[in-house]
Amino acid sequence: MARNAGRAGWDVIGHTRTPASRERARAQGIEVVDDLAQAVRGADVLVTVLPDAPDVSAVLLEDGALDLLDRGALVIDASTVAPAASQAIHEACAARGLTGLDAPVSGGEAGAVDGVLSFMVGGEQEAFDRARPLLESMGTTIERVGPAGAGQTVKAANQLLVAGHLQLLSEALVLLERAGVDPGPAVRVLGGGLAGSTVMQRKASNMLAHDYRPGFRLDLHRKDLRIVSDTAQQDGLSLPLTAAVTQLVNALVARGVGGLDHSALHALTRQLNGARDDA
Repeated sequence: MARNAGRAGWDVIGHTRTPASRERARAQGIEVVDDLAQAVRGADVLVTVLPDAPDVSAVLLEDGALDLLDRGALVIDASTVAPAASQAIHEACAARGLTGLDAPVSGGEAGAVDGVLSFMVGGEQEAFDRARPLLESMGTTIERVGPAGAGQTVKAANQLLVAGHLQLLSEALVLLERAGVDPGPAVRVLGGGLAGSTVMQRKASNMLAHDYRPGFRLDLHRKDLRIVSDTAQQDGLSLPLTAAVTQLVNALVARGVGGLDHSALHALTRQLNGARDDA
C-alpha cells in the first residue's frame, strides 16, 4: 500500500513495529524510519494498518501518534477492528482537533500488491473527499458507507462472506475429488457461472495445489469472525452459517496452524472426509 501511494506521487514515510518488516519495506523502495515520531510529526495524513484494536490504541494513544499530529490532520485507520473500537478512535481524533476515518480494506495481499484493494469507509463526507485521492492510489473500489464505525461493520460483513465462500469452495472441491471429477475444468466452468466469485478466482488454484502459504492468516480471520459474532450478539441476530464456519476456523487455529492462509479450510474439510496428507 505504501509503495503504491509513493508511486502515485505521495510523499510517504513509513514506520513499522519490527525491524524485520522495516527492512522488507526498505527493500521495496519505501522511505522507512525507525522512530514513530519521525514518521508522524508534521504529516498531513496518518494511515494505520494494524492487526487489532489494542494495536491501534497502542500506536495512536499510548505511543502518542495522535498527539504528534498538527490540528486538522487526517487519520485513516485501515485496520480491521470492532465498530465500537473504531468509534472510540474517531472520538480521540476529534478531541485533538483531528479528523478520523475508518477505512478497512479487502483484497488480501494480492490486492495490496496490485493496488486494487476495496476501501469501505466510515466518517464524514468532507473527510472522505479529502482522503479519496490517496485511497485511489492503493485501491480501485472506494466507498463511503456511512458515519464513524460503518466501515468496520461493512468489513465484518465482508469477512463472513469470504469465510463462507472459502468453506463452500472447500466442500465443492472435496465433492469433486471424491466423485473422480477433474477439478481444473470443473472450477473453470463453475467460475464462469453464478457460482463464480473472487474467492474462487484467487484461492481455488492454491487449494488444488494444497498450498496454504499465508496471504491472509487464519488467526486474523478468526479475530474478524469474533467481531462478526460480537456484533451479531449485540444486535440479537441469529447467523447460523457464520457460527458454523467460525467454529471451523477456531478448530484450525486450535491445532496450531493459525499462521496458514484462510484457504486451509480446504485442508480441514479434506481431513474431515478421511484425507491425511494435508496441513
